Amino acid sequence: MVLDDECDSVFEPQITEEHIETQYGTFHCIMTGTPKPNRPVILTFHDIGLNHKSCFSTLFNHEDMEEIRKHLPVCHVEAPGQHEEAKTLPSAYTYPTMDQLSEALTAILKHFGLKSVIGLGVGAGAYILAKFALNHPDLVDGLVLININPCAEGLMDSVANKITEWTHTLPDTIISHVFGRNEIETNHDLIATYRYHISTMNQSNVSQFLRSYKNRTALEVERPIPGGTINVRTLKCTTLLIVGDSAPVVEAVVECNSKLNPTKTTLLKMADCGGLPLVDQPAKVIEAFKYFIQGLGYLSSASMTRLRSRTASSSSISSFDGSRSRSHTNELQRGQTNSRGEEKHGRSQTDISMESISNSTVDQISKSTEVAC
Repeated sequence: MVLDDECDSVFEPQITEEHIETQYGTFHCIMTGTPKPNRPVILTFHDIGLNHKSCFSTLFNHEDMEEIRKHLPVCHVEAPGQHEEAKTLPSAYTYPTMDQLSEALTAILKHFGLKSVIGLGVGAGAYILAKFALNHPDLVDGLVLININPCAEGLMDSVANKITEWTHTLPDTIISHVFGRNEIETNHDLIATYRYHISTMNQSNVSQFLRSYKNRTALEVERPIPGGTINVRTLKCTTLLIVGDSAPVVEAVVECNSKLNPTKTTLLKMADCGGLPLVDQPAKVIEAFKYFIQGLGYLSSASMTRLRSRTASSSSISSFDGSRSRSHTNELQRGQTNSRGEEKHGRSQTDISMESISNSTVDQISKSTEVAC
């Protein structure tokens, strides 16, 4: 069911902030808006060294995001000890594994009475939300995963990380995890800002979260083969993968795409974009996110008409580099747009590019081996 558009008056959602106890520790959660039975909640999870503000504020405070916030409540989840002014976790506390962090989300959904979510995760948060969707597919309508790495660390990675720990400070280690080398060397203001954000967090707690992420297992997903095994383990929901073309995890995200169901997955590789697309190019990310949500049936066509009007007149949004040649870029595929079916898991999919988002009346974002913008 497509939701009716709401009035254009100033939108001031209710904000609820809570510390929620789970069997794996206390999670700091911020609910913006009021959950309603007929629509999901956007559930966010941050990356290592970040919290909901440093990771998502640029995106959610952007003027183009208001349409989404009007229609869908947002629940920001912060891992144990990662919120602002967090006290050092007790020495007897064992930091949760990635699997346990994902499983704790069930208690958070139960606390707020949520029946379904649209996950939005970055880095470690993307991995956690993917794990959650694999284990609880009935609770997840869709996933937007930014900078996801589905692989476990290999021996060489472990050795390199040990050397890094000996020779780099924790903020430097996190900066190298989030941003690419060229970005670190050239975008000094951005790096200085995030180095400051990281340094203000509880360093002991961040180290434990980082250690948990480094000890992750590989996502157990398998791409379905036509005519092959029907019950392969894969993400059941519509999924949008996003990565900047100069991010340190480009190859990992491409590999993740190769392991997922091509009829339900889109890979959006953003040109001239660094390690945090939602900070570097928030308008483009929001544009893709809006079409993704409309494809799930939770934004009206009237809202999208206003979006197309704005993007058509914005050079920063409509100037895309679609002709880049990259060794890991497949040929852009396009398909016909199909409307959303009545059954949740029977939604049709299409191929789409960022250019077609700006200039056509596409009803949904959908399958693609890769889309470059």
